[in-house]
Amino acid sequence: MESEGAPLNDQREQTSICFKAFMLKNSTTSNLNLYDHLARVLTKVMDERPENVVDVIEDMSHEVKRGLLLDKQSTLRDIPLSPAAHLLAEQQMLLFSWGGGDDGDQEVETPLPNVSEVGFLLEQAGVGLGREEMLRVFLALKKLVNSQPLARCRLWGKILGTEGNYLVAEGEYRDGEEEGINEETAEDAEGEPRDDAEVVEVIDTLPRSTFKPPPVVPTEDNRTGVNKFTYFVCREPGLPWMRLPTVTPTQITAARHIRKFFTGRLDAPIVSYPPFPGNEANYLRAQIARISAGTQVSPLGFYQFGEEEGEEVEEGARDSFEENPDFEGIPVPEMAESLSTWVHHVQHILQQGRCVWVNLAEKPEDDFEEEADEEVKEADEPEPEVGPPLLTPLSEDAEITTTPPWSSKMSSTLISQFAIAVLRSNLWPGAYAYASGKKFENIYFGWGLKFAGEAYTPTFPTMPQREYTSGPEITEALDPSLEEEQALKAALEEQKTAQDETEGLGGDEEDDD
Repeated sequence: MESEGAPLNDQREQTSICFKAFMLKNSTTSNLNLYDHLARVLTKVMDERPENVVDVIEDMSHEVKRGLLLDKQSTLRDIPLSPAAHLLAEQQMLLFSWGGGDDGDQEVETPLPNVSEVGFLLEQAGVGLGREEMLRVFLALKKLVNSQPLARCRLWGKILGTEGNYLVAEGEYRDGEEEGINEETAEDAEGEPRDDAEVVEVIDTLPRSTFKPPPVVPTEDNRTGVNKFTYFVCREPGLPWMRLPTVTPTQITAARHIRKFFTGRLDAPIVSYPPFPGNEANYLRAQIARISAGTQVSPLGFYQFGEEEGEEVEEGARDSFEENPDFEGIPVPEMAESLSTWVHHVQHILQQGRCVWVNLAEKPEDDFEEEADEEVKEADEPEPEVGPPLLTPLSEDAEITTTPPWSSKMSSTLISQFAIAVLRSNLWPGAYAYASGKKFENIYFGWGLKFAGEAYTPTFPTMPQREYTSGPEITEALDPSLEEEQALKAALEEQKTAQDETEGLGGDEEDDD
């Protein structure tokens, strides 16, 4: 009997070994095997001893497997990097805890307007950034005011870009506390070439170019013209504010001939034709000056000219005004219907790139000439360019290819007694203004490009210069023949012999004396 049971036991043992080997085979997905998993599940059942084990055995199996996978994944997972949104949120959290104290209670006047009220009225007009972003912008402006000696500061607008946007703040420094100086220098004075004749003596006189470059239009001083205000930009509330440089007439003139989207990087180069003298920071400042000159408006009668300069200064030369304390406001329906109730309160930019025309042909006072010559030259002097004067009504603005430059409406026709007057610029899409009683504001949300009215056509390159006209003065002489060289050599020898004889006769006469 024992001999008959031995083969059967060996067969059973062999079968169990095969089954165990099969159960120990690891999975290609989770790298687990059934043998170890069943052992862990049974161990968990014996440890916990739950009721109705047969009903919860599947859940316990899932828990065991999930625990192994989670532990393995947590040990191999890399530490996640902080995303840009998380870093920006940390910067914006500082706005809510920055500053503080009792400084706000001690100040009687603040350079900041009521941004919450401005945001509410902009929301009524159908434009704006939203309440949450307007609150962050207000805190960012407060941080700017506390770090810069500004007498007035407001949100100018937001310019969109392909990689990032610009929040623009308009500020005005207190008297005598403006920081920095004009960064633009006279490149002509630095780059004058030295005269080679002063360094090295040459036998032949080298030709000099008679070309004279056109005179450079001088930049307007700070607090005047296009540089009346200082502008700061940042990409998001909470990030550092960057001060934009002053703008030059050359940059404004070049910006009128190109159309470029902003990238959101102030140091980005401007690749265009005609070439733009500067980077994106200069181009942004030029576009801000152009937009402000064309879209900054106010209700008629809110500003008035000072009584002192009323008659002495010409109408087109006025560059300052003051608030009218007697202004009581204009009814909203009237402002929504007529453009004559709105006026420009920013100076017009001339074709020269300045707000005040300058005579480039003017000579120094040291050049005294006769009266007759002065009268002739006065007739040849260019006529001064004068733009529209300050506080000119919007009804005098020119149309753009049969498109009116402005569109006006009421914020609500259902509740007209609580509505505000809204003005939208068609010349600079994205520029808006609102007015309600004595309150008004201007703001811009757009790409910083002007409405062209037709397809944009880039400026063509200038025609290449023609070659110099052929003439005897530039015609190359032909090489002499052998006979001509011998004849010239003989003539020179005869001339030298005659000169030696003359010198010899002169020496004999001196000896006789």
